[in-house]
Amino acid sequence: MVSLVEGKLLWEPTAEFAHNSQVARYMRWLKAEKGLDFADYDALWRWSVDDLEGFWSSMCEFLDVRFHARADRILSSRQMPGARWFEGATLNYAGHVFRHTHDGPAIRYASETQPLREMSWGELRAQVAACAASLRELGVAPGDVVAAYMPNIPETIVAFLATVSIGGVWSLCAPDVATARSSRRCWSPSTAIATTARRTSAARRCARSPINCRACAMS
Repeated sequence: MVSLVEGKLLWEPTAEFAHNSQVARYMRWLKAEKGLDFADYDALWRWSVDDLEGFWSSMCEFLDVRFHARADRILSSRQMPGARWFEGATLNYAGHVFRHTHDGPAIRYASETQPLREMSWGELRAQVAACAASLRELGVAPGDVVAAYMPNIPETIVAFLATVSIGGVWSLCAPDVATARSSRRCWSPSTAIATTARRTSAARRCARSPINCRACAMS
């Protein structure tokens, strides 16, 4: 058996950095609001795995997760595989993303051919709203699958947020995935809409696909 040697510690946070961390804020909140006092991170971790329902319930409260419908129980079945978390609960991910928007940049992006650019929160919100409206016009409803054959570009984030904002199911396949595998993933019978980047062979393949889905292109 090969013995393991502990590596060199490369970085350690300052006391001020650790005090201002989200984990430290959470531990102080637990003490003030729940009467739970943990000496260190290890003690917090042990509680989080011993009291699963207590931990996840407190996380929802601490992070102000806003449910449209709350679950009857945090964990209704502990069977693995098959554990059932927050059964019956509903929420909107996009709504949470845009809950704390401000005037600063929402996305910073660059590529091998493009310099560093920014998209503001206002621009992102407007583009998501426009894309969501287009998806609704195409007939996308809650539970429909929107498959995307798109690279890591801001438009992919826009399409994702637009999809989940109306309750659609997002399925992303990057263009570097093999053609046969991407076709099986994107053009499945459950796909209602297939989105692609402009000027890609994916749009042409979707048009020829036997699956009853519609194609739309993101610029």
